[in-house]
Amino acid sequence: MSDCVRIAMWSGPRNLSTAMMRSFGSRADSFVSDEPFYGAYLKQTGDPQPMMDAVMASMDCDWRGVARTMTGPCPTGAPVWYQKHMAHHMVGPIAHDDLPGLRHAFLIRDPARVVASYAAKRVAVRPDHLGTAKQVEFFDREADRLGHAPPVIDSADILRDPPAMLQKLCAPLGIAWDPAMLHWEAGLHPTDGIWGSHWYDAVVSSTGFGVPDKPVPDLTGDEQAIADACRPDYDYLARHKITA
Repeated sequence: MSDCVRIAMWSGPRNLSTAMMRSFGSRADSFVSDEPFYGAYLKQTGDPQPMMDAVMASMDCDWRGVARTMTGPCPTGAPVWYQKHMAHHMVGPIAHDDLPGLRHAFLIRDPARVVASYAAKRVAVRPDHLGTAKQVEFFDREADRLGHAPPVIDSADILRDPPAMLQKLCAPLGIAWDPAMLHWEAGLHPTDGIWGSHWYDAVVSSTGFGVPDKPVPDLTGDEQAIADACRPDYDYLARHKITA
């Protein structure tokens, strides 16, 4: 096994997760992986997501095969390997405990904003799609293993002050702050999953982090119920978040 620093960032969808992947991918010392368990999740659940068949055809859909890859040598030999993981994808036989040697961190976002973002894409969403319950499960396991809370960072805080928050995140991950994390090249990147053509329109047109969040848009009754179902888990994680 190589001695690279493997970072597992456990996020929910529509959480600034792709911008964070861009940020780490801009480092000269880093390689990034985009949602490596997505194909296995789709094969296991049959969840009718956009581009489902193309996604499964594009990647390894075996849980244990993906886990072996994620804990093995970095594909490029880079000193830092940032892995963008969706917590809600982890519904099969693989869990936090099956990814030894990774440094686990958690990216959270107000569930009302996540649900609103899904609604803007006109994609049906359930509470489990937000991944907050699985984030809490993995957070608690990692906190027990470490003897202290692993890093938690809120997307709203990043947008308010990207340099300060990213510096605060790098420290507990054991890597140096790199100002290159604030900017990236526009367009799709070679490390993007095939699904980027559907989901990544905002990031594709960006070259850095966006403006701070605007007020939460109004939700329908059903949308609000989904956000409310996820709020206790979000609030639990938010109590441990990094602050500027």
